[in-house]
Amino acid sequence: MAFTESDVYNNEAFFEQYMKRRYRENSPNESLEKPAFFQLIGDVKGKQILDLGCGNAKFGEELLENGCYSYTGIEGSQLMYEKAKKQLENKNGSVHFINLKDYTYPSSTFDLVTSRLALHYIEHLDIIFQNVFQTLKTNGTFTFSVQHPVITSSFESLQMSGKRTSWLVDDYFKLGKRVEPWIDQEVIKYHRTTEEYFILLQQAGFTITSLKEATPNQTYFQNDEEYERRLRFLSSSYFLVPNKKTMNHSSFFYYLIA
Repeated sequence: MAFTESDVYNNEAFFEQYMKRRYRENSPNESLEKPAFFQLIGDVKGKQILDLGCGNAKFGEELLENGCYSYTGIEGSQLMYEKAKKQLENKNGSVHFINLKDYTYPSSTFDLVTSRLALHYIEHLDIIFQNVFQTLKTNGTFTFSVQHPVITSSFESLQMSGKRTSWLVDDYFKLGKRVEPWIDQEVIKYHRTTEEYFILLQQAGFTITSLKEATPNQTYFQNDEEYERRLRFLSSSYFLVPNKKTMNHSSFFYYLIA
């Protein structure tokens, strides 16, 4: 049976393997997604931040070290939640054990809402975007990353052995549920085109001001071979999305190929 939303991270065998992959040498999370994400959010000093799908809250710890006023993480996995609580001990941060769709989003509270590689698990993303819009202060910013639509369109390329240097794109305009074989499990994700993300954001009230793709930067790679491989296919892309009136909001896609 395929796992939905954050449930797969409650599988102990999966969780252990995931954490090893997440922080391995040349992890695309560290070499591609993280640098681009921090570039987008900019200076966080004095900001109140809400993080959707916060994982182990290592990101939250870094935000607090960078001077944000407060950090609130939302996490639906019990195993991740326990890690996050330990990560934020004795810091001005908190984490709530609850699914994103069930969290009560306080009105006009946060300066910045973030979500890193979590929203592609959500079926009804329109509701999440609406909640994010109303929980942000005027001039608040929303920055998020998800797997790129080119990747979520079809996972047939995952059947190939070895390191991939290309990706098969199929059923791109067929929106909806996909089942991805990942770390010896099956995980349900939701495919959306780039256009669909734009539409959902605009319907929620956001104004998309720019789109940025994260070109691999050799500085963040341990060896030239992996850097050259990453130059051959998709890695990350981002939206800058203002919220409420004419604000400065940002969000982005991340396309992960192991």
